[in-house]
Amino acid sequence: MTLHSPKTRRPTIYDVAKQAGVSPSLVSLVLQNPARVSDKRREAVQAAILDLGYRPSRAATTLASSRTKSIGLVIDDYRNLWFVDLLRGMESALTEHGYQVMLADSRPGENRIQEAADGLLAMHVDGLVIAAEPSASMLAGAGVPTVVAGWRAGVPAGADLITNDDDGGGGMAASHLLGLGHTRIGHLSGSGGAAAHRRAGFQARLQESGVEPRIVGESGGTSEEDGYTSTCWLLDHHPDTTAIFAANDTMALGALGAIRARGLTVPADISVIGYDNSTLAKSRYLELTSVDNRSDLVGVDVAKALLARIHDSTVGPQRRLIEPALVVRGTTARPAL
Repeated sequence: MTLHSPKTRRPTIYDVAKQAGVSPSLVSLVLQNPARVSDKRREAVQAAILDLGYRPSRAATTLASSRTKSIGLVIDDYRNLWFVDLLRGMESALTEHGYQVMLADSRPGENRIQEAADGLLAMHVDGLVIAAEPSASMLAGAGVPTVVAGWRAGVPAGADLITNDDDGGGGMAASHLLGLGHTRIGHLSGSGGAAAHRRAGFQARLQESGVEPRIVGESGGTSEEDGYTSTCWLLDHHPDTTAIFAANDTMALGALGAIRARGLTVPADISVIGYDNSTLAKSRYLELTSVDNRSDLVGVDVAKALLARIHDSTVGPQRRLIEPALVVRGTTARPAL
């Protein structure tokens, strides 16, 4: 007869308490608020946790504290590289406080975004981040602190707004191209709050210098394909264009493809500047000049705003702008004579 050894039992909070010589409630306090426990007792509990391989149950912690230690994040386009740095910044600030981020991707459209938000709220997240176009009624009955990340067409009442200064960033792009001597300048834009602010800042700066921008795609999308299509239209109607500012780096990639398809080169024939300073712009192959919107810092401030409101319900919503910076690389130069 073959004997089978019994399965190893998963250690519990009571096992940790027994080994550390403390009460289960003190173990719970170490897990949730270690600063309130003396060094000696905290170290004893942490040693027992490590020795036993104990892993606290998130469900049990939720029941005990009435919090899930989770933050919901709604985005509307997973292809947009801006979200990568936003998420990284959020997690860098939330992890040390024991929070995790739950992500919901939605297609553009009020109902889709509302459904994504409702799905996260149904999972009892402690806070909500909307990195999409919210409706005015989206926060009705949400019951949790909410932050809108990035410029949007509308920000629901009661929500924080943490965003890059896109108007200033658009102006930086315009100043850079004007400084190089360009006057026949195109802009690939799109719908949505961020694109609108970048367009407004860019246009205002050019007009201050007596230059009228050639704007394409104000009501369209901001994908690589949109960038390619808009650039083709721009060069068909304005073949003398010497510089292009794209609403984001992904559109700039489409612009580079359209320029190359016509047998032209960057920056000898046409200069190209993007926005976001994403990993795409930083690649050694592209070396794309881009406006850094500091989305990682936006993410950090989003997390801080949420934590402040989660821990103090009297804290009101705030508006905060993160200053951008221009990163000059190899896709912009003086126009050819």
